Amino acid sequence: MTFIPQEIIREKRDGGRLSDEAIAGFVAGIGDKTVTEAQVAAFCMAVFFRGMTMPERVALTQAMVRSGVTLDWRDLNLPGPVLDKHSTGGVGDVVSLMLAPMVAAAGGFVPMISGRGLGHTGGTLDKLESIPGYNATPDRDLFRRTVRDIGCAIIGQTADLAPADKVIYGVRDVTATVETIPLLTSSILSKKLAAGLDGLVMDVKTGSGAFMPEFPRSKELAESIAAVAGGAGLPTVALVTPMDQPLANAAGNAVEVRWTVDYLEGRYRESRLHGVTMALASELLVLGKLAPDLDTALGKLERVLANGRAAEIFQQMVTALGGPADLMEHPDKHLPRAPLVRPVLADKAGVVTEVDTRAVGMSVVALGGGRTRAADPVDHAVGLTDIVALGDAVEPGQPLAMIHARDEAGFDAAAAMISKAVTLGEGGAVIGALVQARITG
Repeated sequence: MTFIPQEIIREKRDGGRLSDEAIAGFVAGIGDKTVTEAQVAAFCMAVFFRGMTMPERVALTQAMVRSGVTLDWRDLNLPGPVLDKHSTGGVGDVVSLMLAPMVAAAGGFVPMISGRGLGHTGGTLDKLESIPGYNATPDRDLFRRTVRDIGCAIIGQTADLAPADKVIYGVRDVTATVETIPLLTSSILSKKLAAGLDGLVMDVKTGSGAFMPEFPRSKELAESIAAVAGGAGLPTVALVTPMDQPLANAAGNAVEVRWTVDYLEGRYRESRLHGVTMALASELLVLGKLAPDLDTALGKLERVLANGRAAEIFQQMVTALGGPADLMEHPDKHLPRAPLVRPVLADKAGVVTEVDTRAVGMSVVALGGGRTRAADPVDHAVGLTDIVALGDAVEPGQPLAMIHARDEAGFDAAAAMISKAVTLGEGGAVIGALVQARITG
């Protein structure tokens, strides 16, 4: 059957429902270059205005999966389920670095394919690349061997997983259609389905530092992801969690890895980040039938933290992928440190009633620790620590955060942004639940 791209675009433009075959033909045309970028842009804009039914979203996601290779773990005879977690991103969101070894220690296998930071959001890949020698782009044999032998491997996206997504995403980025929920859903899930998973937990952020700040839109995205994943055969739970302040009290690359080491070693566990990590990880254990219910899963996760098994697996993963064998014992020996570490001080007394989390993330970018374009270099040493939290009482001259800067200019830029991002008022702060919605496929 012959597919004419402009007729598919016309059908969606006019509010029609596309057949599975039409969607498959259009996506295949992206791969063989019979569909142009202009036609992809027109298609994205038509979807932006007309939307897609859930069956259309499932068909688009599955077509994007078929545009590249699909990982298959069955030949390794793994003695546990293949599980993963994905977040829509935020500031101080270091969950992935703790969750992967925790789930592996509890019996799962976690082939986590992560991304770089862009805009105000931090990237898991950038954090790991602050570890000297860590190979975030190993060949497939090393990736599979690490997952098999250690239980988890966190790496960057390979070019052969859902390559049609890369084309569509690039077009969405320059046509103001990034926020289109059907396309966003397919973009996220195509890569996860291609990874050959048995279960997925989605962390959809809401609040001032989220990709979609408004709760109704965040919930709509979570519902779309859970429904489409279920329709494509991937058991999924989506949690909506707050990003109305940095999730950890640190933001940056090396500072977040150092925070991870402290967390896994039990030296310091900040309650917000610990709560969200445990909620997501426990859902994965239940999805993977490693625990019969969430309470049992929580107990299992607490044990692998307490007995050091999760910390041991994180170290083994780092070593297997080229990093130092004594990172957990001597993080300061290996992780880069900024030459200038100084507080930004409050100019008045008050209670932290609001945090512009996006602005906090952009202050890390101003320091050089993030990027506004995919090709921008990143300074792994810079960032923020000891960031005040909602509800904290602050006196004049008390630090709002410690700034880790490369130079005075970077410090001054970040300090000005942090001072504006933190609102000090009277009375208490509104602090929402750590899990604001739970949605199953």
